[in-house]
Amino acid sequence: MYGASAAGWLLMALCGATGGYCLLRMRRCAGAARKAAGSEALMGIGMAAMAAPTAVFTPPEWTWGVYALVFGAVALPALRPAVRSTHHLHHLVGSLAMVYMAAAHPLAAGTSGHGAHAVGSHPAGGAPLLTGLLLVYYTVYVLRSGARLIPAPAAAGVATPPSVAWAARPELALACRVSMGMAMLTMLLAL
Repeated sequence: MYGASAAGWLLMALCGATGGYCLLRMRRCAGAARKAAGSEALMGIGMAAMAAPTAVFTPPEWTWGVYALVFGAVALPALRPAVRSTHHLHHLVGSLAMVYMAAAHPLAAGTSGHGAHAVGSHPAGGAPLLTGLLLVYYTVYVLRSGARLIPAPAAAGVATPPSVAWAARPELALACRVSMGMAMLTMLLAL
């Protein structure tokens, strides 16, 4: 019991901090980067709300329907740009994964103390195919994005870039995406 509650608090803190950073990044960006930061902030804050341990706050059952509606509404405008851009496709998959988890919560709520985010909430038949596909997607995404965070050796004679404001650093944005991908993996594993 303690482990699940501690994991929920850690997941909530990680997602909340990531969503907060994305809100700050949104103030420094313009255009498409601002929209991406806004949708990442919504995703982080939504994931933090969904990960809140039920020992402290048990949301009413209608909350899960609201989550599904909000993330479904976020997914709709991402449909068209997802055809042209892998980044938009990732936002679409993330939004639809949140809809899936919110919709799955009422089905699992009676089987464990923490609803959809508790280990053992599935029937003995195992995880559904969609959960497995999302787990594979997020595993590949986290490993691929995490590998991009590894610094490349500096070439001789190449000047280092001038200092950039912390809210506009691309490696911090990528680190936020990796941490949200890991949080999504955690939430899917517990589904």
